[in-house]
Parts: sequence; structure tokens; C-alpha cells
Amino acid sequence: MKVVAFNGSPRVKGNTYQSIQIVFKELEKEGIETELVQLGGRKVFGCSACGRCWEKQDRHCVRQDDEMNTFIEKINEADGIIIGSPTYFSNVSTEVKALIDRCGYVNKANGGDLLRGKVGAAVVSVRRAGSTFTYSAINFFFGIAEMIIPGSSYWNMTLSLEPGDVQKDEEGIQTFETLGRNMAELLKKTHLSKS
Repeated sequence: MKVVAFNGSPRVKGNTYQSIQIVFKELEKEGIETELVQLGGRKVFGCSACGRCWEKQDRHCVRQDDEMNTFIEKINEADGIIIGSPTYFSNVSTEVKALIDRCGYVNKANGGDLLRGKVGAAVVSVRRAGSTFTYSAINFFFGIAEMIIPGSSYWNMTLSLEPGDVQKDEEGIQTFETLGRNMAELLKKTHLSKS
């Protein structure tokens, strides 16, 4: 089993990255392979509504930019997906929104089976407020894609501003650890039901 995580923050080793690493640690304890993809700061663009993915139905987006199709392929191959985002004006980063929109359209254009039944978890970092909208935006994507969303002891977020502040957020750390354990358990159960 494998989980691929997308760090939607342009701060490569910032709080979103560190939060994902907390979840990864729990997944890896359970023998689940993990891979981190640095999405934030990449030159990816939103969906242009060209409709070509519906015509071609080849699990790819025709728009050529900074590796979006590579990201979609990684999602296709994974059993679980984590999308991590900082909170920008009460929403996801532009790179995360591009991933959601373009992967979402490619998924729908190919009958929905690219994402259906996979386990998806949001990981959010925020200075103070607006994180529930970011959390919701990611989970709305997972929901419409017919993915399975594990819960935690709180919403999957940390109150942190400067890189490393997540390490001072005890409740945030516990939330991400619980998320990792719950995600691992859910992945094992869904994997068993498929065998």
C-alpha cells in the first residue's frame, strides 16, 4: 500500500511539510509506503475548461505545464492521497486548487475510477483562522470523487505561522498522529476488501 502526499505550500520545509511528515511517521510504522510531492511553488495552472480530457479519456490533461500529468499518474497509482495546504485568505493555495480542478476533471472524464474508493486526507496549516474553509475545500474534492475520508480527534490542522511552529502545537501534533493511525487502519481495511 502506498500514500502519496502533495505539499501545496511554497515553503518546502514549512509547517505543511512538517505536518505531513507527522502523518507519514504513523503510516510508515504500519508498513505503508509514503511519497512526498512538492506541489507548492510549481508552475501549474488551473483548468481551462477545454473539454479535451472528455474527448481523449486517457487519464491525462492535455494542458502542458510543470508535471501536472505526472502528479495525476502518482494519484492513480496510490492507495491513499494526502493534500496539504497552507491557508491563503481562507482557502487552499493556487497550486492545490489547480491539482484539485484538473485531477477532478480528468477523473470525471474517465468514469470516476481514477479516485473512487481511495483514501484521502487533508492536512492544513494556518496562522489563526480560515483553516476550516481550506479543510472543507480539500474534503469536498475527496467527497465528489467518491473517496473515503478518515477522521481524527480534531480537524486536520495546525495553528502555526513561522516554519517549525507546528512543533509547538501539541494538539495539532496529536491530531496528525491520530490521522496517520486512522488512515493506516482504513487503508488496511479497504485493501482487505479488495483482495
